[in-house]
Amino acid sequence: MINCPNCHADVAPGATTCGECGTHIESDPTVVFVPVADQHPALSPAEAEDVDGFEGYALIVERGPRAGMTFVLNTGSTTVGRHPDSDIFLDDVTVSRHHCRFNATTEGLEVEDAGSTNGTYVNGSRVDEGPLAPGDEVLIGRFHLIVAHGDG
Repeated sequence: MINCPNCHADVAPGATTCGECGTHIESDPTVVFVPVADQHPALSPAEAEDVDGFEGYALIVERGPRAGMTFVLNTGSTTVGRHPDSDIFLDDVTVSRHHCRFNATTEGLEVEDAGSTNGTYVNGSRVDEGPLAPGDEVLIGRFHLIVAHGDG
C-alpha cells in the first residue's frame, strides 16, 4: 500500500486515484528484473521433454499473470507482445507491444527478442536470440514461461 499525498489514506498499488479524496496518484513506470533465487520450475527438464496432450512445443505460464495457462506453438514463427495482433497477447505493462518471437521447426525451438524495452530472459540471462530446450525458463515481463515438448 502507498499513502495518498493529500489525505494520507491507504491507496492500493496500481491505483491512479485516491478512493478517499480523488487525488491523482503518480506511479513509477520503472520495471526492474530481479531473479528469484531458490525457486524450482514447475517442470523439470526431464518432465518438460515429454508432456501429454499436445504435439511439438508449448509455453506453460509458471508464475505471473495467467499462471497455469499453456500456449501451444505452431511450426513457424509465433509473435509475443502487448499488441492485440500478437499471436500470444500478454496484456501487461512489463511486456512490449512487439516483445519477442518464437521460431519452432522440426529441429528445435528458438527465441528472438524484438527490441523489447525490458528484454527477454532465458534461465536468468538476457538474450537477443538463442535456442531453447524443454525445461528452460523464459521471462517476458512478469510472465515466467516454461518450455515444454509434447509427446503428440
